[in-house]
Amino acid sequence: MKLAALGEVMVELAPQAVSQGSGQKALLAQSYAGDTYNTAVYIARGGVDVSYVTLLGEDPYSEEVLTRLASEGIDTSAIARLPGRCPGLYMIQNTADGERYFTYWRGEAPARELFADPARREVLRDYLRKMDCLYLSGITLAIMNPEARAELLVFLKEYRANGGRVAFDSNYRPRLWASAEAARSVVAEFLQQADMALLTFEDEQALWGDELPDSCIKRNGDFGVAELVIKRGAEPVLLQYQGDLVSVEVPAVSSVVDTTGAGDSFNAGYLAARLQGASPEDAIAAGNRCAARVIGHRGAIIPRADYFATDASGAEAAC
Repeated sequence: MKLAALGEVMVELAPQAVSQGSGQKALLAQSYAGDTYNTAVYIARGGVDVSYVTLLGEDPYSEEVLTRLASEGIDTSAIARLPGRCPGLYMIQNTADGERYFTYWRGEAPARELFADPARREVLRDYLRKMDCLYLSGITLAIMNPEARAELLVFLKEYRANGGRVAFDSNYRPRLWASAEAARSVVAEFLQQADMALLTFEDEQALWGDELPDSCIKRNGDFGVAELVIKRGAEPVLLQYQGDLVSVEVPAVSSVVDTTGAGDSFNAGYLAARLQGASPEDAIAAGNRCAARVIGHRGAIIPRADYFATDASGAEAAC
């Protein structure tokens, strides 16, 4: 199975305390992240053939992104590079319990022109038609201009009509949208082209005003989503599939350091498992394992050595 993830990768600055003499010095650790990028990396670590689709500049940071993607075995051949541009930047701040807050600088990021240029768009369509599954998010849609989104929507309809599958995470970020109403209109259109929706209930509450998961389940059923997963933090994950609603417990995590990338890594574990034949219930368990490993470390992408390290029981982390 081949999966292509579409979206944006940014320069990440995360807090890091370093011992200095008798005290500690606060530093910022540099890395790279972005919601669909994070998911692509962890899907690839799960053994799936993955491509990443974005736009980058011709700067050293863009070069490093390509190097890191290649080191994860991710195909970068669909990534175009724009002269004079560079990736966006974001900074993480954490509360004592590991919850994260972000500050962004991304106004001129080249990924905002995804699917906008007619010539690049035709090449990209031909490339994506070869994929078994496409993965995108509400952030992917939010950074695109309206005309590019419309072109992408038309393509997804054709792609699914020819047997392709689409996985979508609404990943609602209010600051990226003109209004909640505008976001709802766009997200609704794309959910109607999603075979799998991997949603965070907190985002659904902010976007749609849901008080209970029931309204989220009904809405996505009306949209025609065949496989619905609702993430609720430490609360049980809800799965609506083939007419059945299932609740899957989330194992307790002993140490939460940074929740950055929690939902993205869950999605990766889930999709990697599903694309390799696992049942949705087993895929949720895989998603929980991935997320638990990631939130025990700082930053969205944790080192491979930490990701695959054995746990206290001697079992290797496997998603």
